[in-house]
Amino acid sequence: MLQAIGLTSTPRRDQPAAVDDLTFEARPGSVTALLGAPGAGKTMTLRLMLGLEHGRGVAYFRGRPLHRIPHPVREVGVLLGDVPGHPGRTARGQLRMLCAAAGVPASRADDLLDVVGLGALRDERLGNLSLGMDRRLGIATALLGDPHTLVLDAPSAGLSPRETSWLHGLLHAHAVQGGTVLYTTDDPKEAARAADRVVTIDAGRLVADQDAASFSGTRLRPRVAIRTPHAARLADALSKEARAGRRSVEVVADGGSRLTVYGSSCPEIGETAFRHGVLVHQLADEIGDSGPVPAARQSDEDDVPPVEGESVLVRLPVPAARRTSALPPALEARPLRGPLRPVRYELRRMFGVKTAPLISAAVLLVSLAVALPLARTGTTPLSGLLAAWPALLPLPPAAMGAGLIGALSYGDEYRHPALAGARGTVPRRLGLLFAKLMVTGVVAVLLALLAAVADGGALRLVYGAGAVPLPHDWPALCAGWSGLALGCAWAGLLGAGVFRITAAGVTAVVAVPVLVVPLVRKVLAGPSAHPLGGLVDRLRQLSWLGRPHGTDSWLLSLLRLATRPEATALALSLAALFCAFLFTGLRRKARW
Repeated sequence: MLQAIGLTSTPRRDQPAAVDDLTFEARPGSVTALLGAPGAGKTMTLRLMLGLEHGRGVAYFRGRPLHRIPHPVREVGVLLGDVPGHPGRTARGQLRMLCAAAGVPASRADDLLDVVGLGALRDERLGNLSLGMDRRLGIATALLGDPHTLVLDAPSAGLSPRETSWLHGLLHAHAVQGGTVLYTTDDPKEAARAADRVVTIDAGRLVADQDAASFSGTRLRPRVAIRTPHAARLADALSKEARAGRRSVEVVADGGSRLTVYGSSCPEIGETAFRHGVLVHQLADEIGDSGPVPAARQSDEDDVPPVEGESVLVRLPVPAARRTSALPPALEARPLRGPLRPVRYELRRMFGVKTAPLISAAVLLVSLAVALPLARTGTTPLSGLLAAWPALLPLPPAAMGAGLIGALSYGDEYRHPALAGARGTVPRRLGLLFAKLMVTGVVAVLLALLAAVADGGALRLVYGAGAVPLPHDWPALCAGWSGLALGCAWAGLLGAGVFRITAAGVTAVVAVPVLVVPLVRKVLAGPSAHPLGGLVDRLRQLSWLGRPHGTDSWLLSLLRLATRPEATALALSLAALFCAFLFTGLRRKARW
């Protein structure tokens, strides 16, 4: 059972609370519709229940708040708004990425795509999906962990009548198996037709909590819809017979050939039309909303927008005739938990689109294009040649590419928030951070080494082996290249994570050589009573290091790299960004 008790949102500025002391429940084995006009507070109610907005009150999912459920992905499936995701990712790749985050088998992605009717479009990119396909993918995302409760915000918005019928069948199939379904809608007729219980709210307050039959009887008014080429004649005849029989009958001309009659029935109207020789094309019992009608809606009668002045119609609900749709197979095992969940997610997130491979290819091409002319001039040292790093550039191409990949790691996360709506599938914040640090670090190191190898091979091929001798301190050079690329990748990642934008991550990378390094050099070069000069030699003389024979030169090179201003500036920048990331994360967490 899903229970919402005293939900109240935090008012913004001088505005009243969007949700004010709202209490209701959604029972297992039934579909509950949260009904309200646009702006009534339906979406805010769902976000309060899921802990995505500030406010008071509590929501219990089978007796427990969401943050105390060990496996939230098995308890609640969420669809809020459009399905977020990188437009270049395929539908199958999107679900497999979320499977990794949720800890469920990757094969479930294919099962869900078949259930929601997207099996033939599994390799279609998200940017090419229509609105109906997007909603189907959102339903698949909500069903990912085989949850007991479905919380859906306007799942039928923009769907055709056929797709809406399929959606309602799927929701009822979930309820038949003992699940709980809560979805929002602004259409009273859809709520009467598709839900077992209707909770009506207005301005964030509870108006009514009724079963579907009671709701239909109190909110929806029975009527008869007529289509005839002689609408005026039939309306006049119906009015005259009603006055003669002293019956309360209301005839409304909806424009053109349509009439709506309240207070009569199909047999009575048919007999009147027969007696007066009026041709009738359509005669059907329907129900109409007696309350406020949303501004924009489509007619379920013929799937075309109604003409101006025309009411929107719907068939009488027939609960016994509801059709159910197939559901995906149940998950037998609990979702896997552990440090590999966010790592698998990050790997599929990074390599599910072509951005990282394209950046790597561009880095190699630029590095080669810079290294070959530098070698011809003969003014650049060997270390600069292999890294393709002239004095004109603040960073070598490999380091800039690594920084961009790191910035996109969190930049794309906030630009295309695949995990935003599904709170139960999000790995722990620090777990996701460490996974991103690990994956981007490995990619950055490989990119730096690959660029150095490619530059060295190209230089040997063009200018001969004598032009590029193997440095005697190549391990230290490799460590320096790797450390620089690793630091840039992490600086970009943390910068984008703190400011939630890719550009901020790239700025953090460029700021290190442009701003931080000159400041560090100025500090180190200033007057001091105890200068740092000779630190490397003094460290070398420490006897307790226990160095193996032959490692003096390597250790000396590493120590010199570690004490360079660039390394100090990068370490300071990373420390500041990491503290800022933790501070912003803890501050957001404390707000809840």
